[in-house]
Amino acid sequence: MATLTAIETKDFLVEKILKNYSNNFDKDTSEQLSLLKRDKVERPVLFIGMGSCGLIAGAEKTLIAVEKYLSDHHLNGEIVKVGCLGLCSAEPLLDVQLPGKARIAFHHATEEKVEDLLNAVFHHTLLQENILGQYKQGKQEEWPNIQKIEKLPYFARQHRIILRNSGFTSPYLIEDYIAHGGYKSLYKTVLNYTADKVCEIVDQSELRGRGGGGYPTGKKWLVTLGTGSDKKYLICNADESDPGAFMNRAIIEGDPHRVIEGMAIAAYAIGANDAYLYIRSDYMQSLKILENAIQQAKDYGLLGSNIFGSGFNLNIFIRQGAGAFVCGEETALISSIEGRRGMPQAKPPYPAERGLFGHPTIVNNIETLANIPTIMENGPSWFKSVGTKDSKGTKVFSIAGKSLHTGFIEIPMGITISEIVNTIAGGVKNGRKLKAVQLGGPSGVCIPVQNMETAVGYESLQEIEASIGSGGLIILDEETCMVNLSKYFMEFLQKESCGKCIPCREGTRRMLQILEKVTHRPREESTHETLERFKGVVELESLAEVIRDTSLCGLGQNAPNPVLSSLKWFRDEFEEHIFDRKCQAGVCHDLRTFFIDVAVCNGCNICQKKCPESAIIGVIKMPHFIIESECTGCGICFDSCKFNAIYFK
Repeated sequence: MATLTAIETKDFLVEKILKNYSNNFDKDTSEQLSLLKRDKVERPVLFIGMGSCGLIAGAEKTLIAVEKYLSDHHLNGEIVKVGCLGLCSAEPLLDVQLPGKARIAFHHATEEKVEDLLNAVFHHTLLQENILGQYKQGKQEEWPNIQKIEKLPYFARQHRIILRNSGFTSPYLIEDYIAHGGYKSLYKTVLNYTADKVCEIVDQSELRGRGGGGYPTGKKWLVTLGTGSDKKYLICNADESDPGAFMNRAIIEGDPHRVIEGMAIAAYAIGANDAYLYIRSDYMQSLKILENAIQQAKDYGLLGSNIFGSGFNLNIFIRQGAGAFVCGEETALISSIEGRRGMPQAKPPYPAERGLFGHPTIVNNIETLANIPTIMENGPSWFKSVGTKDSKGTKVFSIAGKSLHTGFIEIPMGITISEIVNTIAGGVKNGRKLKAVQLGGPSGVCIPVQNMETAVGYESLQEIEASIGSGGLIILDEETCMVNLSKYFMEFLQKESCGKCIPCREGTRRMLQILEKVTHRPREESTHETLERFKGVVELESLAEVIRDTSLCGLGQNAPNPVLSSLKWFRDEFEEHIFDRKCQAGVCHDLRTFFIDVAVCNGCNICQKKCPESAIIGVIKMPHFIIESECTGCGICFDSCKFNAIYFK
C-alpha cells in the first residue's frame, strides 16, 4: 500500500484511495467517491454486525450463511463487516443494499433466517417481522412502508457525533473512514495550527473529560504543553472495567480510526511523539481491530515520521491491562504501563506535570479523544451548540439491565433520565415497574423513580448527589433488591481495592461484612451476635463517611456511594431486611421463607427427594409441608416443583 508523502490538495487522501482502490477510472471523482462511500452501489452489498455483541448473538454463523447463499445463487455480492449499530438486543443485524435501492436493516438475523430474508429482499417481497428499518441515502429509491432508522424511538432522540460511523462503515477498512471525511481534521491541524492554538480551540469548546471526573480537557492539555520537558506522553484510557459498561469497546469496534485520529491531534497539541492506548486484555475483538487500524494508519503515512510532511512524528503503542478496576485511576494506569503494580499515587504532582516515566503526561478517556476530530472539523462554537450551559456536547451511555432494549447510545447533554429509560430504552420489559436507575458504575449511585426527570449533565446530576461516571446505566425493576445490589457492588469494590490505604482496604471489607449479615438469617443467633449485627448496621453510614473522606484515590472515595444512595432512597428495604428478616424481592435466598400450597400440592414427592436439608415432610399422593426451622431457603424445591405448589414470602 502506497504511503502519502506528497501534499497536493486538501482532499488528497480521498484522491489517493480513489486512485489505489477504485476500478472505475472512467467515472468522475464525485461518482467514484459516491461508490466508495456506498451512497450508491453497482452490485448487492451485505453488511453484517460483527461487534462483540453480534458475535455472541451468532453473527459468525450468519456470515457463513450469507456467504453460502451468495455462492449457491451465483450472486456477485460484496460482504462488509461493520461494528455494532448500538441496538445490541437486536443482534445479529444484517443490512442489505441493492443497486438503486436504499439500505435496509434486519434484526435478529440468525443463520436459519438468512435464506428466507435474502430470498425476500432480492425478490422485493420483504418479511415484515425481521425488518428494523431503512437508511435515508440520497436519491436511492426507498422501500415502501418501511420506517427510517433515524425515526425509530431508540435512535430518534440520539445525537450521534462519536457514533456516527458505528454500524454503518467498516472498522477494518481505513478507506471507509477516509471516504467519510476521516483524517481531514488531522491534516488541517498539523498544517494550519500551532500546538497552543489546538489547545485553545479545545478549551473554547468546553469539552470535559468523559471518564467520570469531568475536568476541562483544554485546560489539562495547556498544563502539559507549558511544562518543560524533553519528552511528553499521551495515554488513551480504554480500560473500562465497570460491570455493565461497554462504551469504550463499542467505540473501538465501530470506528477505531476516529480514536487514532483523536489521539494524533491530542499528541500534536501537547508536544508528544509517543502515545499509549491502554486496553484490557480480554477485549480480544477490540485489540484485533485496533492493531489492524494502527497498521493501516502507518501504511498510509498517518502515523510514524513526518506526518503530512509537517515534521510531526507519532508512534502509538498498545498496552494490555489485566482488567483491574483500580487501573481506571490515571496514576495506577501509569504504574501499570511502566510495568509496576497498578496502585494509585498521591497527588500532586499531577500526571500532566509529572507522569509516565517521570515526564509530563496527558491521560484522556477514549470518548474524550473521539470527540477531538469533530471539534477540529467544525469548530468550538459548533460543539458548544449541543448540550446545556454547563455540559456541552454529547455523552455515550451503555444501557443494561431490565429494559426492553439494551445497547449503547449517544445523547445530547440535557436529556432527562426518564427519556433515556422510557423512550430510548423502551421502558421496563415484561410489564414490570421501574424501581431505580444505577448510574456511574460500581461506585455510582442508585437514582429512584422520583428523580427520573433530572437532566443528564455534570452539575444537574450533582444536585441529586449523582454523577455521570464513565456512562454505565443499569435499569432496575421491582424484582431488584437494593440491599443485595449494594452488597454486590461492595463485594466488587472490596476485591478490586489495591490495598494500599487502610480506609479503603479495611473499610470496604467491613461494610461488606455488615451487608452480608443484613442479608443472612442464621439458624441460631446469640444475643451477643444480634447486638453486634445491629451495631454494625447503625455504624454503616458513619463508616462510609470515614472511607469517603480518608481514602487515597477515587476508588475508595467513591466506594461507599452505592450503599449511601440506597440507604437514602430505599431505607425501608434495609429496615425490612434488618427487623423483619424478609426480602420483598425474594432475591436474598437466606431470607426467603418457603411454603407449600396444600390445595395445589399433589404429593408427587419430587421436592422432598431433592431437599438437601430434609426440611420437607409428607407421604406420596398427599400434600407435603416445609419445616420452617430446617429450611435454608436454597430454593431447590421451588425450582423443581412442576405444579407451582411452592411459593415464598
